Amino acid sequence: MAESHIVVIFALVIASMALIAVPVNGNFHKSTTFNWGANNSVIWGGGDNLALVLNNVSGSGIQTKKQFLFGSIQMLIKLVPGNSAGTVSSVGSRHDEIDFEFLGNVSGQPYIIHTNLFAQGVGNREQQFYPWFDPTADFHNYTIHWNPSQIVWLVDGLPIRVYRNQESIGIPYPNAQPMRVYSSIWNADNWATRGGLEKIDWKSAPFVARYKQFRARACKWGGFASIAGCASNTTRTNFWASPAYARLSYAQVGQMMWVRNNYMIYDYCKDTKRFNGQMPLECSQPVF
Repeated sequence: MAESHIVVIFALVIASMALIAVPVNGNFHKSTTFNWGANNSVIWGGGDNLALVLNNVSGSGIQTKKQFLFGSIQMLIKLVPGNSAGTVSSVGSRHDEIDFEFLGNVSGQPYIIHTNLFAQGVGNREQQFYPWFDPTADFHNYTIHWNPSQIVWLVDGLPIRVYRNQESIGIPYPNAQPMRVYSSIWNADNWATRGGLEKIDWKSAPFVARYKQFRARACKWGGFASIAGCASNTTRTNFWASPAYARLSYAQVGQMMWVRNNYMIYDYCKDTKRFNGQMPLECSQPVF
């Protein structure tokens, strides 16, 4: 089984740098560095294409050279085909963390799109969906749009989840630490498929996840001044902070409800047993 894991990570860094909006134009060579398993990966096509490989020796992963605070992060991903049980693909972050993860399964069973959010070190905000397409047959666009008002997870342009900034009523929100984008493929057969019951079939290795057209239209972290600067909606470069992106449009709400009504399989806000009836505060607030 294989798993590919794309993660956007937030890490607090103090630096004295210029504050600018930086589009990362899909060049893995220039924009990223391997943080582990470099021998299990390859970049080609002028830097626009990436393959991360998992075998019984190692997985592999990359991270962006720059850190960002707010913006729109997207990647086209083609997941591991066949028996992918025990594998995960994701887009997200740690500490303060926003995740897309793709949990592999046995042949003939659907992948699970797993989303999560950590704010101020606290997670446990999982929502899961079945894809309405075969994510191994072709590339699909997975985007995280993160601004001072909300975080939106999108698949091929359709919003599947939104998390609003409700700090005013005591709900934590990631808005003061920069993020680095991480992508990786690794062995997660201790938990990824049916709670770890399905193990990786190493006879099917190597497992390959493919990525292309990485774009980070985001605000480069330049020290603590970035907390205010990257949130400002007064500059044209900070498009993500404009009023147009402060809430989902009427059409987007309809799209998201279609996905959630037909393909959502888990919502932490409905798991009363898990929280012993003491549900997270955001679960009592409007979704949009």
